Amino acid sequence: MVAAAATSLLTRRDRRWALAAAPLTALTGGMLWFFRDPERAPGTARILSPADGVVQSIDPWPDGRTRVAIFMSPLNVHVNRAPMAGTVTSVEHVPGGFVPAFNKDSDQNERVVWHLDTALGDLEFVQIAGAVARRIVPYLQAGAKVARAERVGLIRFGSRVDVYLPEGIAPAVSVGQKTVAGVTGLDHG
Repeated sequence: MVAAAATSLLTRRDRRWALAAAPLTALTGGMLWFFRDPERAPGTARILSPADGVVQSIDPWPDGRTRVAIFMSPLNVHVNRAPMAGTVTSVEHVPGGFVPAFNKDSDQNERVVWHLDTALGDLEFVQIAGAVARRIVPYLQAGAKVARAERVGLIRFGSRVDVYLPEGIAPAVSVGQKTVAGVTGLDHG
């Protein structure tokens, strides 16, 4: 941002500085837009989407839960939110690869696994880094109390967030549906 401002000011002295100012200003604008963090009014469902994006898959899990995978493109807001109110019981960083987040093999990517103690019991969601997103920034630690739709972390650039709906809870979204973090309901409750 400082480089963009400085080269823009230098353009007043010598027009050749515009060759540097234009791309630096565009890059600064893109970064500010990418890291936007809009205020949101929480949705009314029990379990809310933790991410802006598109539902990539809905899969039954062997333990009876249902995994809802939400792919976030570089155009989405990348601040993630708590799907439910509760207490953070664990935040675990798991090292891994960096294949594109829409790829099936991205289950082995670098990720942060969250567990919340909620009114429905343990609720797990996972922030997964993608090919470009190589940094997950959790905002909270184990023991923290969290409100519905409260900001919990950020994944820089393209990535995915998986939510494991507790056993017996049917998803209220479908593959290909767009989601809004903290607003879109993932269950029918």
